[in-house]
Amino acid sequence: MPGDLEPVRLAAESGATVREQTRRRVIEVALDLLERGGREAVTTRAVAEAAGLQPPALYRLFGDKEGLLDAVAEHGFTRFLAAKHLEADPQDPINELRVRWDTAVEFGLANPALYALMYGEPARSTTVFWSGLELLKDRIRGLAVAGRLRVNEDLAAQIIHATARGAVLTWLSLPESQRDRGLLVELREAMITTVTEREPAVREQGPAGAARALRASLPDQDALSPGEQHLLTEWLDRLSP
Repeated sequence: MPGDLEPVRLAAESGATVREQTRRRVIEVALDLLERGGREAVTTRAVAEAAGLQPPALYRLFGDKEGLLDAVAEHGFTRFLAAKHLEADPQDPINELRVRWDTAVEFGLANPALYALMYGEPARSTTVFWSGLELLKDRIRGLAVAGRLRVNEDLAAQIIHATARGAVLTWLSLPESQRDRGLLVELREAMITTVTEREPAVREQGPAGAARALRASLPDQDALSPGEQHLLTEWLDRLSP
């Protein structure tokens, strides 16, 4: 009878909840050990003892120690996103880019061990890197639409990500006596100069202005064949009546 299955369903849901709570507790314990003692402090024995579990329980939850560290890195990325408070539709997209870059760097400086785990190990940082890159591209699209992007969107995302990541890891590698905030400012401004235009390349909002600007520059290019140029001209004429 359907009613007879209800206790089984509730028990399964309760078991899943307990498992998720245990998993979350283990991640928080591992993160605490990481922040207090660095990467070397996160051993299976230490994490299990601090979480009040037997080591085999960790393997059932995460597979192995590397699986646990992957989960900690993912948790760090989630925490980073939760700490951001950026405008949904900024009036000044270039200044918003500065704020976003500073936010990413400050997170790294405030969480050195976690950041090193997230971005300092190539194999582990792959998932985190691509997740962050996809979110960053949403903001970069705003720069492109505003005519303020100097390079293509994919390259812009890579440059922004690379300069922030490089700034943090370089800063953390330096002795405290040699750390100069000027390094962060210069790297940020070099990034801004590389990926953005001081003035909008197209002043008119929307596709019509961009289409007219591109249409006007076609005679000066030689990358397209005459047939391709004719077809593109036809498309641009439709977009810019």
